Amino acid sequence: MAWAPRGTALPLAVWVLTRTALLLFVLGPLTFPGPDVTTDVSVIYRGWYEVLRTGTFPLDDVTWQYPPAAALAILSPGLLPWLPYDTAFYVLVFLCDLLVLLMLRAARRPGTAPWALWTWVAGVPLLGPTVYARYDLMVTAVAVAALLAGARRPRVLGALAAFGALLKVWPVLLLVGVERGRASRRAWGTAAVTAAALTAGFALAMPGATAFLGFQRDRGTEVESLGALVFHVARHLGWHGEVLLNYGSVEFMGPYVGLVSTLALALSAAALVWLLVWRLRAREWGPATTADAAFTAVLLFTVTSRVISPQYLVWLVGLAAVCLVRPETRMGRPALLVLAATAVTVLEFPVWFGHVVASDALGIGLLVARNGLLVAAAVVAGRRLWRGPAAAPAGVSPAARADGRATAR
Repeated sequence: MAWAPRGTALPLAVWVLTRTALLLFVLGPLTFPGPDVTTDVSVIYRGWYEVLRTGTFPLDDVTWQYPPAAALAILSPGLLPWLPYDTAFYVLVFLCDLLVLLMLRAARRPGTAPWALWTWVAGVPLLGPTVYARYDLMVTAVAVAALLAGARRPRVLGALAAFGALLKVWPVLLLVGVERGRASRRAWGTAAVTAAALTAGFALAMPGATAFLGFQRDRGTEVESLGALVFHVARHLGWHGEVLLNYGSVEFMGPYVGLVSTLALALSAAALVWLLVWRLRAREWGPATTADAAFTAVLLFTVTSRVISPQYLVWLVGLAAVCLVRPETRMGRPALLVLAATAVTVLEFPVWFGHVVASDALGIGLLVARNGLLVAAAVVAGRRLWRGPAAAPAGVSPAARADGRATAR
């Protein structure tokens, strides 16, 4: 790896080894413990692919709960027609993984430690093969590109955030931390135009572009979410409910589930209010504020969600890596907590998912550990964001500090 700058050769080598292992797991030569995670691609995604090819969204399938641009991710294996659908999908996810690595490497300042690279290199394989068997890594690549490009080009940030939001909603939160003023107007204005144009295009081209809204509304409390801990414990105290496959995920069904789901939505609304208050009161933006705010926002909404699927952790790993590109970031400790939560996540799914569904001591313990780490990361990140940007580290020149504030140019 003579092409690798000093300090990046080892993470690049580890990336090659770990991604080779992930490909071997999803392609079949190696077997990962727990249930088979590849059926989402070989069965569900492939079925959606056949429907989408006819020019319509899967209107009769309640498991289709994604914004219209998600169709592009599901159809993307068609770009490699010489490969079977699932193989082509894994190859494309692998290429997106590589793209994120190269973007982080290019954004790294000479002479700084490659913490961003290591976060991505280590965080992705910690999720096991699930991370390659979902399209969330593709969305994460769009979000990483948006934040890295947005340091100087707010319009690019706005366009990519809007495109990402139409892939899987959460990238709209990237706009929360854009500095008020001209940069914010450019980013938000471009995002609005891009989202409107793409949505109109999908609505005109394919029936059912907004059907996902109704399917999402009817979701319950998924067994891995923070709110689900109430029912895991309640099952040992005589609660008369059950665990069923519902709307494409394993959810609790029974008394008080609706109440807990409503409380989760209320917590998400409270998180949004908190972010708006932070934005209104913030008086100073540092070079890392936009990325730090995006990371914090996604953390808050992940923790309060009715569903915390394992692949959601790749969003946080990607955003944490972007934060660590900047030496001025205050998100070092939350990033470590997210990596720890990611390591626990692979144990609760897929390795010991049966224990989670059974609500036994091991399953509950894993969820308490994983969700506790995410809550801790969200609290620490929120506190640090609220306090404002950190002072520039020693050795960072005034020109370098100014570079991070060039978003409005």
